[in-house]
Amino acid sequence: MVLEKIKKPNDIKNIPPDEYEDLAQEIREFLINKISVTGGHLGSNLGAVELTMALHLVAELPGDKIVWDVGHQSYTHKLLTGRREGFETLRKYGGMSGFPKRKESLCDSFDTGHSSTSISAGLGLVKARDLNGENNAVFAVIGDGALTGGMAYEALNNAARLDTNYVIILNDNNMSIAENVGGMSKYLRKIRTAEAYKDFKIGLENRLNKLRGGEQLVDTLKRYKSGVKQLVVPGMFFEDMGITYLGPVDGHDIKAMVRMFREARKLPKCVLVHVLTKKGKGYMPAERHPARFHGAEPFDIETGLPKRNRKKANYTDIFSTVMTKLGARNEKVVAITAAMPDGTGLKRFSNMYPDRFFDVGIAEGHAVTFAAGLAAGGLRPIVAVYSSFLQRAYDQILHDVCIQNLPVVFAIDRAGLVGADGETHQGIFDISYLSSIPNMTIMAPKNKWELSDMLKFAVRFNSPIAIRYPRGEAYDGLEDFRAPVVFGRSEVIYEENDIALFALGSMVREAEEVRSDLKRRGYPCSLVNARFAKPVDTEVLDRLCGTHSLIVTLEENVESGGYGEKIRDYVFERRLSCDVLIIALPDDYVEHGNVDILKEEVGIDKDTIIKRIITSYISWGNKHRKEGVFSSGME
Repeated sequence: MVLEKIKKPNDIKNIPPDEYEDLAQEIREFLINKISVTGGHLGSNLGAVELTMALHLVAELPGDKIVWDVGHQSYTHKLLTGRREGFETLRKYGGMSGFPKRKESLCDSFDTGHSSTSISAGLGLVKARDLNGENNAVFAVIGDGALTGGMAYEALNNAARLDTNYVIILNDNNMSIAENVGGMSKYLRKIRTAEAYKDFKIGLENRLNKLRGGEQLVDTLKRYKSGVKQLVVPGMFFEDMGITYLGPVDGHDIKAMVRMFREARKLPKCVLVHVLTKKGKGYMPAERHPARFHGAEPFDIETGLPKRNRKKANYTDIFSTVMTKLGARNEKVVAITAAMPDGTGLKRFSNMYPDRFFDVGIAEGHAVTFAAGLAAGGLRPIVAVYSSFLQRAYDQILHDVCIQNLPVVFAIDRAGLVGADGETHQGIFDISYLSSIPNMTIMAPKNKWELSDMLKFAVRFNSPIAIRYPRGEAYDGLEDFRAPVVFGRSEVIYEENDIALFALGSMVREAEEVRSDLKRRGYPCSLVNARFAKPVDTEVLDRLCGTHSLIVTLEENVESGGYGEKIRDYVFERRLSCDVLIIALPDDYVEHGNVDILKEEVGIDKDTIIKRIITSYISWGNKHRKEGVFSSGME
């Protein structure tokens, strides 16, 4: 095998050119075999195999720097830097990350996970290089989908002023996660179908040379080369900005790309190399269904179908169903996604109500302000977005939605721990950053029926409101507990005394099991479905603090700025006679891995919760015995 010759960075340079095709094929087979077992980002990696090989043939790692936008396409890079063995533990707890990680390898020059960041990061590396008096190359690889993100244009605008080398590689496969949308997509499509303006110039030159005086005319045209470009490639967007444009080049022709990258490396300015690739190349199911194989579950290689047959609906499915019903009942309801109609569950809505569905591309900040405009115009916008990606629109939520108190609904999917994608994708900060904003209301459903009820409530609500729900199978327990959703009111499911569990959203399921175990051990225990992370139901809290010695809050969010802190602060400020134990995630980033393992690691699994509750309860009892006020509960 040719791939076995790659044991460390730069080993690809020892591979004879006549073996490049074999190496590319072996890489694809390796990735398909491994990802079919572990799951991961397959389509984007299959499409970037030759591109990555060409880049490694030109670059000298780790001295030269490669920044991978988002990082979905970095698997081949990891293989070519000697990390083949790591694929046995890809995206598993304690194993190799599915994204570039500086602490994993010196060849990973920048951690990525979100879109449209590579040009900015690369530009920083360029300026650091120059100020340090170094001469290494810096390459930023960005997909055409990521060019829908405004940050990429801010960086391009800055990079255009460079008088030093910086190479941006545009990996153009006409896809982000879903098919690309918008003006840049149309512009790149024109370049792709133009068959390169150079062909036009060559044909024109041959014809003119045959005419009397043609040679002089050819010389004149050459002096006005940029004008010819403008005629053939409309706009010449990058050239007009001051960035040298090279391409398009076939992204599966290694030799052509190597020539282009070396040419780009010589120029003392910012250069953009336009590379055309096919997402999922070499594996027919991924070529036919690129969106499905963007982030694939373990699958059967022969059919491409997932190995696990999911029987129960997940929260995204529930959201999708309710959205179509809301669309039918209320013509003011509109839906917005940032390039994720499938992932957020809006595909059905888009098919049924295309005029009321908006995919704005990978542009979360724009999505939120666009929603604010829709709301100001009298509509009821619902922004469906992953928790991790909503972070990118914090200012727009605060400035454009909440200051004006506009009725925008934020449907926050993947809230809490999401698992294998790791710290860049864990949705563990949304309660903290949203609850700091005046006029914002935050809800979290305990099960699938409550998600439906909350969405219906949210559409009627006349202020900004967010509903956070987790990734994965929708909980169908506690079906008999379905009190109407009332603003700011929690739901008391079981009421006893001594210990009261105030659980939010996904943690209600965990709290129900914790309560059952505590009851078996002889500890009286109440269970409250908090429903609202903001505002806190102080009425129920006041009442239960009169009959309980320990309030336990449970949430799948970091402790700092979370729901538990608000409960604890209220109890302290009101000097209520009960202690508060906060069960939350540590104020830290959570690595990739199986969610159950991660819960145990961060201390929000059932066993750890029970131990902490009993320890706190006994500690409270001992303290108050000494004070002579302990009068109830199990000792």
